[in-house]
Parts: sequence; C-alpha cells; structure tokens
Amino acid sequence: MGLKGKLISETEIKGCKDLFHEMFCEKTHHLPNVVPQTIQAVDLHEEGQEKVVKVVVDDINKEKRLVTFKAFEGHLIEEYKAFKATLHIENEGDNNLVIWTIEYEKQNEDIPEPFSYLQLATNLTKDVDTHHVNQ
Repeated sequence: MGLKGKLISETEIKGCKDLFHEMFCEKTHHLPNVVPQTIQAVDLHEEGQEKVVKVVVDDINKEKRLVTFKAFEGHLIEEYKAFKATLHIENEGDNNLVIWTIEYEKQNEDIPEPFSYLQLATNLTKDVDTHHVNQ
C-alpha cells in the first residue's frame, strides 16, 4: 500500500441540504450543541478515547455546497503528514447526498488507513441530519 490515499463516503440525508451545509460552512461553533457526544469544542472523542484535532476551513464553495477542512495540529498530524476532509452535498433526483472525501498522506507504512475517521464523518452526518429533521 502507498502512503497517500483517498476514502469516500456517501450518506443520504432527509433534512434540508442548505441547513446542513450552513452548519459546516458558517455555524461549526454550533456542532458541540448539536452533537455533544462527538464534538466538544476542539476535542474530538472517538471510541472512548479523547482526540484533539485542530482544523482550518481551507475552502468554501456555497454554490456547489462544498467545504474543505485541513488538519494542521493534533493527533491526526502525528500519524498523517497531510489530512484533508471535504464535505460535498449533491442532489440525486429527490435525494440529497452528503459526500465526505478524506485525502491523506501517512507518516509511514505502519500507519493504518483512516477508516475510523471516515466512519466518524458518516456518524456525524447522520447525527446532524437527525437534529435538523427533529427540529
């Protein structure tokens, strides 16, 4: 396996695609209130283990409903030289799909593929969508 890779996840949402995009584009500070079981400020909890990840919004395209986050500090950088997560919302007929793309470069061959982070993004998508649907 190489050091660089890309993982992609697609999840259908029932809530408003614009509200969903807005949450990650302009209201990320609300995420700890929406999904406190997953995100507490800059602390990220996964599998019972606290992880600290600092990210910067690298790109926003409101027309395409696309937001790209780039990790620059924390646990991810200990394992990956580069780690970028892109959230994109597409329409497929009457369905809205949230597509997470994770692009990464591992520090070395012994580092696992970041499947757990892709699963975290998928779970976060479902939790945020549930919040919007139930409001």
